[in-house]
Amino acid sequence: MSEEKKLILIDGNSITYRAFFALPPLSNSKGQFTNAAFGFTQMLLRLLQDEKPTHLVVAFDKGKANFRHEVFSEYKGTREKTPGELREQFPIVREILQSFDIPYVEIEGYEADDIIGTLTKQAETEGYQSLVVTGDKDLLQLVSDQVTTMLTRKGITETEKYGIPQIHERYGLTPQQIIDLKGLMGDSSDNIPGIPGVGEKTALKLLAQYPSVEEVLAHADEAPGKKLQEKLREHADSAMMSKKLATILREVPLGDVELEQYAFNGYDAGKVRDVFKALEFKSLLDRLPAGGVETTESEPVEPAQPLVEAQIVSPETIATVLAELPDQVGIWLELVGNYQLGDLQGIAFATQEQAWYLPLTETAIPGAVRDFLTTTDKQLVFYDLKAALAALQAHDIHVTCKAFCTLLGSYLLNPADGAPDFYDIIERHIGWKVSALPTGTPKKKIEVSVEDRAQHAGAVAAANALLQERLVEALRDKELLPLYEDVELPLAYVLADMETIGVRIDTEELRTIGDDLKQRIELLQAEIWELAEEQFNLNSPKQLGEILFEKLGLKGSKKTKTGYSTAADVLEKLAPFSPIVQKILDFRHLGKLNSTYVEGLLNAARARGEGHFRVHTQFNQALTATGRLSSTEPNLQNIPIRTEEGRRLRHVFIPSNPEWKILAADYSQIELRILADIAGDENMIDAFVNDMDIHTRTASDVFEVAPEDVDSNMRRAAKAVNFGIVYGISDFGLSQNLNISRKDAGQFIENYFSKFSGVKRWMEEVVEQARKDGFVKTRLGRIRSLPDITASNFNVRSFAERTAMNTPIQGTAADIIKKAMVNIEEALKKEKLTARMLLQVHDELIFEVPQEEIEALSALVRREMESVLPDLKVPLKADLNVGDTWYEAK
Repeated sequence: MSEEKKLILIDGNSITYRAFFALPPLSNSKGQFTNAAFGFTQMLLRLLQDEKPTHLVVAFDKGKANFRHEVFSEYKGTREKTPGELREQFPIVREILQSFDIPYVEIEGYEADDIIGTLTKQAETEGYQSLVVTGDKDLLQLVSDQVTTMLTRKGITETEKYGIPQIHERYGLTPQQIIDLKGLMGDSSDNIPGIPGVGEKTALKLLAQYPSVEEVLAHADEAPGKKLQEKLREHADSAMMSKKLATILREVPLGDVELEQYAFNGYDAGKVRDVFKALEFKSLLDRLPAGGVETTESEPVEPAQPLVEAQIVSPETIATVLAELPDQVGIWLELVGNYQLGDLQGIAFATQEQAWYLPLTETAIPGAVRDFLTTTDKQLVFYDLKAALAALQAHDIHVTCKAFCTLLGSYLLNPADGAPDFYDIIERHIGWKVSALPTGTPKKKIEVSVEDRAQHAGAVAAANALLQERLVEALRDKELLPLYEDVELPLAYVLADMETIGVRIDTEELRTIGDDLKQRIELLQAEIWELAEEQFNLNSPKQLGEILFEKLGLKGSKKTKTGYSTAADVLEKLAPFSPIVQKILDFRHLGKLNSTYVEGLLNAARARGEGHFRVHTQFNQALTATGRLSSTEPNLQNIPIRTEEGRRLRHVFIPSNPEWKILAADYSQIELRILADIAGDENMIDAFVNDMDIHTRTASDVFEVAPEDVDSNMRRAAKAVNFGIVYGISDFGLSQNLNISRKDAGQFIENYFSKFSGVKRWMEEVVEQARKDGFVKTRLGRIRSLPDITASNFNVRSFAERTAMNTPIQGTAADIIKKAMVNIEEALKKEKLTARMLLQVHDELIFEVPQEEIEALSALVRREMESVLPDLKVPLKADLNVGDTWYEAK
């Protein structure tokens, strides 16, 4: 029996347009707007996964005018000009389609609707089932026994399929009567006039009695009400013209089109990955096949070297294999889900030429493997060392040998990649195309044959073995090997231990905070409703915008097609003028605290004995371009600290033992100290050497007053400039921050640079040097490439210049705290303290410590944090506090 042919036809303009307005204005590091292209691609991937088309084509409008303008010159005349940010994304969408080998069609003088109408008609005659994907209800007229329409309902996230039964249920009409519906009621989005005053409800009543526009007009005298009768007679020509405008043409001259040319045989994942990486669609990379080609007919890409054959071994035979392995062993842990839970499906060991795979789905980790991993003196090469260490610790296996991490090696060489995918690393440094790797590693628990899994795991384990020497050579060439060996590699062991330990939380206190937040949220909602004099959905931007800007008459937001903007920056400017606005901001803030942190922490907590719960965040060591650590699942670095409600959440972080304490150690103004050192500015250096408050000293110099005469406003202005200057703060940005005129802000910046001339000189020099080198460096040698530093586009070039200024500062701060963590962990072991490091949050380290060790730990932490870079021109300073909770320790 032959396979049923399923043709998907995508309305390219409609889906791209909807994606643009559904998603925030995303852009990549090159300054390209990508939100519409990203949303379109999300929809495309979903269709490929859910619908499994055998044939696929995308239709686009081409040209502004088409045959409908000859019928009615004002057709689509009320549409606003396409935003430039959207217009520039259509070429990107076409590039994405080309990477998937998906054809697209556009013909001068015709709309995408007409192309789709013509192709569905042809498909019907040839026995295809067709699915039309669009946001335009006009295409419902194409529905038949063989044609289904999928309409986007809310942005692009929700869709609804319409066949003949669904159209009848929704409208009481046949698909062909959709044209008559438009003829009577018109369509404001296309400026189709219809009959003035006749809406959908009236039009449906008329069509329920008379099946077409022609019949309705022929029986105008029988319509209910004289007013309606007059409208039908007066605007009969308009109704007929509107029906013609709404009718999709199904005879577009496409030439000798064979539907077989739209056959979809899958796509080359490697080619798609290249485009995704260039566009920085990092979150979509995970939706592509893990190690190969999603295609049935593509020419295999030959790897630069032969892929190894993996031999499947048993728990009984693995000991023999391990005993004969050489001094360097590539390893691949086949993990499913959260790596911290250690759900191991299998493990592969490999040399550069040979691999062995041990399935673990139905067996415990054999003793021989445990002994090998914990006692070996061989170098083990992992992709993500920290994740591997944490996963093995879940099985009480502690790797102590000096392993190698290909993720960290590649990350240091290419930090802008941000958490580089292993398959990208293999392709970049070995030359094996993704499409040449065997498929087989499931990201979820799905059925994959043991043989397929073995070949995939063996190939990537062998790739690890190959990568080690390639990466070491590259790191040495870029003078990055000391940073790797002294900071990043030992830090992986520290972070794995911290993740495994986790941090205890008081779930009862957390629930109490949640209950209090809910009560205050409900009270705020009632107060807002009272001020608005009606109830409405506070989480609906549309309803909120109508209340604020129409009913209450506030000024400050213009209405667009999607309604009024109620973004935080808009509301914050309006807050002084209306009490309802501040209450709305408070409502949102408390709602986010409750949903993101209270509920988020409760969901993330894992039981460790009765009444004992811990959260185990994941530290991202190889993600940010500056080298800073980040935290996810849950994110413990973004707990708000500017409001008392946010700070209160830190009450729930408590020591493991009730008799212990929490110790928090925070670097004081580390970025400004680094700036003073790098810039060599004498005034800043003098302030820090003499332990002055840097913001007071800055205000004193700039305003030319004695330090004791600096008031709070002066200090606030100085602080804004100190923290903003190396991030390229402009007179406009400073004026917004301080609520002063741009002229005054500009004068303040000018005065700042006259007093801190070393800072200005360094900013100019670092940008000039970056133009020559194409990169900048931190004090410990971390590199960040800046390919756009000489770009012709002003915005792109300016962003690169700001990056050149702030990366040496942010990156050096990141290097310092990472090195401090490594040194502290070594010192804790050397001095045999029981205290444990739990968290790193920006410039702060959190510990739990027995009462009797507080003094020793305080001395150790202060010593190690302040001595990381002894050759700095200014001293590093760590502030330490102790308390029963994280809150008290702050």
